[in-house]
Amino acid sequence: MIEPSPVTRSSLRQVFPIVAPMPMAELPTRMWSDEQWERIKLGYEARDMDEKWNVFVEDQVAFLHRSWTGNGVFEASFAPVGGGGWRISAATVESDPSRYRRSSERYDRVMVELVLSAIVLGEPALALRAELVALTSQESGRTDLPAGVIEHSALGLRSAP
Repeated sequence: MIEPSPVTRSSLRQVFPIVAPMPMAELPTRMWSDEQWERIKLGYEARDMDEKWNVFVEDQVAFLHRSWTGNGVFEASFAPVGGGGWRISAATVESDPSRYRRSSERYDRVMVELVLSAIVLGEPALALRAELVALTSQESGRTDLPAGVIEHSALGLRSAP
């Protein structure tokens, strides 16, 4: 079996750093296994226009960028956990509203974990998806939007590996 090449900053068409970084106050509490961390380190490159995220890792920092614009939205620093596994120890979000429209700390936490879980790892992430839909409906006041529309708008699709 051929080992996949990791996605890198230089392998992506365009990559722009976060211009107005803001530390995230609310971080995902999930612990990723060593195997999942190895997969996250390979990153993810959007393959078509329905995919919205590119992810690459440098050292122990995962960079989450919008695929169309190349704009950095999140940076998540990972740290090993005693006994095995990895956690996000710190994270930054883009606060320039012309590059990313933030809605809440909770929304940002859900998005970081959802991109890593659903897009990079290809997990169903049903609870996170439901939390995204509930947050979006609550924060926008729009309870009439179908869940699929909300998910696709924020997350996009993921091609099979």
